[in-house]
Amino acid sequence: MNDSPSQSAGSTIWERALQRLQQSVPASRFDAWIRPIVAEQQDRTLLLKVSNRFFLDGLKSSYGQQISDAVREAGYGDVEIRFQVDANLETADSAPAVAETSSRSDSLVDGYIDPRFTFENFVVGSGNEFCHAASRAVADKPGEIYNPLYLYGGVGLGKTHLINAVANALMANNHTRIAYRTGERFTNELIQAIRNGSTEEFRNQYRKVDVLIIDDIQFIAGKDRTQEEFFHTFNALHEIKKQIILTSDRSPRELTNLMERLRSRFNWGLVADIQPPDLETRLAILASKAELAGVELDRDVAQLLASRITNNVRELEGALTRLTAHATLTGRTIDIDFARHVLRDLLHEEIRAVSVEDIQKKVASYYNINPREMRSGKRSRTVAFPRQVAMYAAKELTTLSLPEIGEQFGGKDHTTILYAVRKIDKMRQDDDDFDEEMERIMALLK
Repeated sequence: MNDSPSQSAGSTIWERALQRLQQSVPASRFDAWIRPIVAEQQDRTLLLKVSNRFFLDGLKSSYGQQISDAVREAGYGDVEIRFQVDANLETADSAPAVAETSSRSDSLVDGYIDPRFTFENFVVGSGNEFCHAASRAVADKPGEIYNPLYLYGGVGLGKTHLINAVANALMANNHTRIAYRTGERFTNELIQAIRNGSTEEFRNQYRKVDVLIIDDIQFIAGKDRTQEEFFHTFNALHEIKKQIILTSDRSPRELTNLMERLRSRFNWGLVADIQPPDLETRLAILASKAELAGVELDRDVAQLLASRITNNVRELEGALTRLTAHATLTGRTIDIDFARHVLRDLLHEEIRAVSVEDIQKKVASYYNINPREMRSGKRSRTVAFPRQVAMYAAKELTTLSLPEIGEQFGGKDHTTILYAVRKIDKMRQDDDDFDEEMERIMALLK
């Protein structure tokens, strides 16, 4: 008698595995990521189908090993598990949204936590190892150490990955109530509450949680009513030792439009910055993402991407995704010539000349002022200092003369440019924190 799984046994295998997965995966996550899977048995292979590549990547990253273990524990250790995208399926397309709740009674999570972002698939390097260690410590002992935890750094460096990893680790404790928001959503909810006359309900919603996570807290800078509400929410949670986790694109002291008492509180716990990854880390990230996508990435191609896309992990991942898509659609092999052709615009962008206008726009955005003020005669510090930073950057990153730079800043005299360059240069020498800030700004401009 043949004891191999039969064609009709597929549902039995999967049903038994589902019983085990239901015991180990939180209910909201099970409904979002496991239930939409369509199982099919083919000889000794269990084929697990989902509707799109995005869903598949998240599933394999977060639950691939748990699924394999569940099948083995169900008594089918000799069965090969294969994942497949089936575009005819529709149920998985909206599955991740199921995980987002609004204080539902059957879930302790308010907000969407991305299950793809875990500590296990976070690539640690010299630029992020401190933030990674601090985040793990908070996940182990929320509210006891590093409260608040404030992570800051440029776009695409892993801040959102880390705070989602903390949340995912905490979700293993079914008694932890988590609220996850972006700074923009927090602000919009407050505006809506004011309009509806439900500000008390808004306050209670946040003050009953065990962990409050706000991504991009810099969004509330300059918004007085939002800052006031967040100040009182912060105090209420901190007093009863509830964990607060914040991310920003800059340090607290650089948020010039934030009220001083909030900046002070952000420094109560641990402030940690994520630096752009070094070459080795970028190569490791590419290897990890390529493995997840099932792509064999040529060493020369990986070296090209990692050496030319230096400041933004998200752009690095995007480049790999674009290469994979083009190769799949054209049937081409991803070699160095193919990569140069497909990514010619992105690789050119990395080495293009920087204009004074670009510098003015990005520095203005960094300091939250209007770019037009770069060319104005305003002398208030909130405008004059960012202008001096932009003048310094223009001298460092362009081949223009001082008079030519002055023309770009509303006809300023060359002595004004020279004063700004010398001032910023001295500040960098005398103040290590400011020097780090300028490193981040210069990285954004290159």
